[in-house]
Amino acid sequence: MHAYRTHTCADLRASDVGSTARLSGWIHRKRDHGGVLFVDLRDHHGLTQIVAAAGSEALKILDGLRVESVVTITGEVVEREGGAVNPKLATGEIEVVAKEVAVQSSAAELPMPVAGEADYPEEIRLKYRYLDLRRDRLHQNIMLRSKVIASIRRRMIDQGFTEFQTPILTASSPEGARDYLVPSRVHPGKFYALPQAPQMFKQLLMVAGFDRYFQIAPCFRDEDARADRSPGEFYQLDFEMSFVTQDDVFAAIEPVLSGVFDEFAGGKYVTPAGEYPRIPYKEALLKYGSDKPDLRNPLIVHDVGPHFAGSGFGLFSGIVEKGGVVRAVAAPGTAEKSRKFFDDMNDWARGEGFAGLGYATRKGGEWGGPIAKNHGTEGMDKIAAVMGLGPDDGIFFAAGNEAEAAKLAGLARTRVAEQLDLIEKDAFRFCWIVDFPMFEYNEEQKKIDFSHNPFSMPQGGMEALEGKDPLDILAWQYDIVCNGVELSSGAIRNHRPDIMYKAFDIAGYSSEEVDTNFPGMIGAFKYGAPPHGGSAPGIDRIVMLLADEPNIREVIVFPMNQKAEDLMMNAPASVMAKQLQELHIRIVAPEAPKAS
Repeated sequence: MHAYRTHTCADLRASDVGSTARLSGWIHRKRDHGGVLFVDLRDHHGLTQIVAAAGSEALKILDGLRVESVVTITGEVVEREGGAVNPKLATGEIEVVAKEVAVQSSAAELPMPVAGEADYPEEIRLKYRYLDLRRDRLHQNIMLRSKVIASIRRRMIDQGFTEFQTPILTASSPEGARDYLVPSRVHPGKFYALPQAPQMFKQLLMVAGFDRYFQIAPCFRDEDARADRSPGEFYQLDFEMSFVTQDDVFAAIEPVLSGVFDEFAGGKYVTPAGEYPRIPYKEALLKYGSDKPDLRNPLIVHDVGPHFAGSGFGLFSGIVEKGGVVRAVAAPGTAEKSRKFFDDMNDWARGEGFAGLGYATRKGGEWGGPIAKNHGTEGMDKIAAVMGLGPDDGIFFAAGNEAEAAKLAGLARTRVAEQLDLIEKDAFRFCWIVDFPMFEYNEEQKKIDFSHNPFSMPQGGMEALEGKDPLDILAWQYDIVCNGVELSSGAIRNHRPDIMYKAFDIAGYSSEEVDTNFPGMIGAFKYGAPPHGGSAPGIDRIVMLLADEPNIREVIVFPMNQKAEDLMMNAPASVMAKQLQELHIRIVAPEAPKAS
């Protein structure tokens, strides 16, 4: 017999009754029933109920151990009596009567419980992450992550992609987020950077003649945490393809994403490959108030500013005359809602930092509220007709400059749908956001700047750069969005040095600066580069969606907290003076704030 186990804690069935089994695992729960001790023994695979008879040596040993102690138990497999069968447990038809108990490791008093899924402070959960990972929900999340990655890898290979590994120690880039820097011991005063993404390397692989590349790539960015973004590091499905158009990229990755979601979505609807809606960036901001629209939400934002131009409602009329906009969001079936529902929405908008959220009520076709009173029944009916409203549908209004009104309308669209339970359940709805602007005006620096990705190919190429207003130029850039979560950005790349120099020139960079900041890529392009493009869906966000978790830390094995600290390993931490000396580094402490 094996030293530790003949079966896992998920293996034994009624067919094993009468045999002797040896199991090893953690004591999950203990229950004393009139001198007979019942123990749930847990391992990675599942649970098995152990019975220690009254007066037995096994009972004496098990009774003296805390939960989460590790034991090896040898005993006879017996059938549970009818009323004791547990249909929710794979091993629920049997139990093991303990004959021998070997203690492999006794547990100290726990800082947090493992049995059950009660919420616990994040600080404790992260400090004792190895205990947190024993809890079933989190354990299953991490296993789901592993299976998702394996599925993605298999599907990418089936699509003709080859996996490569790109460097972790690389050069700092002046574009993008803040780098994590690594000092060089042998080159005093110089630093490597951890890659924010394998962007340049994967493009260089295309220049090198490798047609279809992918990797499950670690990326490092010194950014603040969010619910859908982990500070420090994250993983993405990084891929690149040569001799492709935007349509080719979409056709390659949609079957991978839809296939993975179909495999792990548990029967929920998944947008089929080939049917992802393509929504231009400007249209997304207008209709959804966001470039990350949740298509499970049926509400659409409408531009109703022209209806208020010169109208009796002076506030909105004045905003429109000064170049502002008015956006409207339907509130379906709210005739029976009290005024408090509408006032609460207005208070919510103020709490989000906006001036307020106007509204008009409607019941049986009769309008109510100050906006409707001033704008008039005829004017309100025209707005309702444009929005396709019914006689009992109210309206919320967001007014102001275009960017602010669009943002408020987008947030209100989500809030209204949540309050009225309109968001489709059990569905993963994908879409592409396309036609991003190549440039934008930087108000702070008073100059034209790149709006998204400086290495994207402008639509129209050199002709567009030379002949169009920069703010009218679109780029071959695209995002994948699922249920309001941006999974990735991507682009058809600018592979022509002449077009790249011109694009950077428009953004205020000289050719010398391009050569200095991006020597590897611009230099390689001068020796023949194929047209190429790709994208990089986030692994963490994919798993977060599939696991139905609101926070990305629930699908990462050892995440950091919101302050980018690893409480378990005590990182970041001070290092010895000798280490700093070897790296030619002196620490300059930040100045203490001056007393006011």
